[in-house]
Amino acid sequence: MGAPTASSLASGSTTTLSKRPEDKEADPEVQQGRMDTIAEGTEVDDVFGAQGGEKTVNYRSMGWIWTTIILCKLQFGLGVLTIPSAFHTLGLAPGLVILVVIAVLTGWTSYEIGVFKLNHPQVYSLADCGELMFGKIGGIVFSVATWLFMVFVGGSGLLSLTTSLNAMSMHATCTAVFVVVSAAVVLPFALLPKLSDIKWVSWVALVSILSAVLLVTIAIPVGGRPALAPPEGPWSADFRAVGNPSFAQAMNAISNLLFSYAGVPVYLPIASEMRNPRDFRKSVIASQTFMTSLYIAIGCVVYYYAGQYVASPALGTAGVMIKRIAYGIAFPGLSFSSIIFTHLSGKFIFVRVLRGSYHLNHYTKTHWLVWFACVFGCLLFSYIIASAIPVFGGLVGLIGALFGTSMSLHAEAFMWLYDLRPKFKVREDRTRLMWLGIAGNVVILLIATFLMVGGMYGSILGIRDDYAASGGRPWSCADNSGSV
Repeated sequence: MGAPTASSLASGSTTTLSKRPEDKEADPEVQQGRMDTIAEGTEVDDVFGAQGGEKTVNYRSMGWIWTTIILCKLQFGLGVLTIPSAFHTLGLAPGLVILVVIAVLTGWTSYEIGVFKLNHPQVYSLADCGELMFGKIGGIVFSVATWLFMVFVGGSGLLSLTTSLNAMSMHATCTAVFVVVSAAVVLPFALLPKLSDIKWVSWVALVSILSAVLLVTIAIPVGGRPALAPPEGPWSADFRAVGNPSFAQAMNAISNLLFSYAGVPVYLPIASEMRNPRDFRKSVIASQTFMTSLYIAIGCVVYYYAGQYVASPALGTAGVMIKRIAYGIAFPGLSFSSIIFTHLSGKFIFVRVLRGSYHLNHYTKTHWLVWFACVFGCLLFSYIIASAIPVFGGLVGLIGALFGTSMSLHAEAFMWLYDLRPKFKVREDRTRLMWLGIAGNVVILLIATFLMVGGMYGSILGIRDDYAASGGRPWSCADNSGSV
């Protein structure tokens, strides 16, 4: 098989092959796989192998519109529920500025993911990027960070589902039981083999979570009194234009805002399953603009009317009845957060184990056994996380600080600098724009490092304080949906 041409790689990371005479002497199973792969006109993807041949699994089947919906749902879910409380900690003015800065930074790094995929069609995840840039050690470090990020977010998704079940049922049973129920809801959907198989779930999920958040956003000013406010007598929202938090409190709040955009590390696998990876940049611009506008509108309205009485997660701010209705409406959306991250964490291992083999893109027994083992193992790990750290805000902040910064900011800045190297070697190509880009990406690296270290410190202290205040413990039966 000849090497793909530069033009074929640039046009969508595939090449087209024709049959070879020597394949007729191959082993029967391998023969069938090869004939599928090299059938006349069959495209061979640099990650998934044969696409569109007879009996092959066509992973690359996502259009840019469905990709945009999935990107929106990756962002709009767990993170938006903590934005109003982050605004209260920081103050509205600093909170808005920091939110917009994070939106710009993650928008740029998301765009760079699409560019890097076109330049290097063989990469499937940030782990592949790490190995490409820094060798085997870099690949190992990025692999561990990427996988841990996905299973931690999957765990926080399970935790949000337990909060929802507790709210709807008025804590009908032990929260530890609800974690098992949540995992049972997630598993069958996460096991669907292709992103295109669950794209309809992403649409239902986006509509559900958006409807629930808008319900609470409208109910708070209409109701006139947040649920956590004193039930009788005068009350004050303690609205703060500028807050006065401690360093740890501020960093934990910023980590929560960063988590609102922390879907970035899994953008590359999603781009890899698009029919035309060039359209990924369109999806990034559309989703980033839409989500940032919603974050600002919802965060400002909820915080303005609730102030210090905003709940975290925010769906509990408007009272018992609204909370139960909102969580019921939001349940599909909250489920999808765990479904998509369990699916992607399982596929991350699945692709690395079977990459280059016949079983990766054919529904063989080995294919299904490995796929089920990968998904179930990742969900089990997420279950352990959700049970061991039953503090929603603290867990979200920890994920945003530890993995959100490194995988959403550090990695992409390094990717931009890596692709710059060939041009930088030519003195005539060193323009002012290039130097500006270098300076900008170095600044991103410095900001990301500060946020990671400071955010981890604040999040760990926040988890400790929440544990002490609530008496929470691993595998707890306590109600985690709040007191309202």
